[in-house]
Amino acid sequence: MIQQLISHYGLFAIGGLIFFESLGLPLPGETVLLIGAAAAAQHVLPIGAVIVVAALSAVAGGMFGYGVGRRYGLALIARYGARLGVTAARLESAQAMMQRHGPKAVFLGRFVALLRVMASFLAGAGNMPYGQFLRYNALGAISWAALIGGLGFLFGGQLPLLELWLGRVGWATAGAVALAALIAVGWAGWRRRAGAAHDHLFTR
Repeated sequence: MIQQLISHYGLFAIGGLIFFESLGLPLPGETVLLIGAAAAAQHVLPIGAVIVVAALSAVAGGMFGYGVGRRYGLALIARYGARLGVTAARLESAQAMMQRHGPKAVFLGRFVALLRVMASFLAGAGNMPYGQFLRYNALGAISWAALIGGLGFLFGGQLPLLELWLGRVGWATAGAVALAALIAVGWAGWRRRAGAAHDHLFTR
C-alpha cells in the first residue's frame, strides 16, 4: 500500500503521510521515509528531496499538532481522558513534567513511534512555550529525517531487518523516557506529600 502510494505520487505521498502522522494520526511515518529513501537508492527519487520533504512535513505536522493540543488539548482530555486513565492529577503531573523535560521529550519523541504521534499534542496541552517547542520540533524533525533517510538509502535492500532494529531502539528509548517520567512524577508526588505533612505538623 505505502509502496504503491509512493510509486504513484512520489514526494507528495511521503510528505502527506509524514505530515499527518506528525499531526497526531497513527500512520507509519518512519516506514514511509524508509521506503522513500530506498526508492531513492534505486534512482526513483532524489534522496536530498526525500529528506527535505520529510523534515519539512514533520515540522509542519508537529506545529499543527501543537496548536491542536494548545487549543483543544485540555478539553479533549477532560472529555475522554477518564476512558484512558488520564485523571486530573496525572494531567497536572504530565504538564509539570513537560515544563521541566519538554525539549527532551519533543526531540527524542521524533524517534519513537508512539511519542512521534503524541509529543506535539502533549507539548501544546502542557503549555510548552511555542518558541521552545518550535526549536526542538525542528531539530528533532531534521535529525530524524536525515538519520532515517540516510539509513534507508544505504540499507534499502534490507528494509525488514532495518525496521526491526529501529523498532527495538525506539522502544528502548521509549522505555527509558517512561522510566524517567515515572521517577519524576513519583518524586514530585513524594515532595508534595512531604511538604503537606511538614505543614500539618507545624500548624498543629
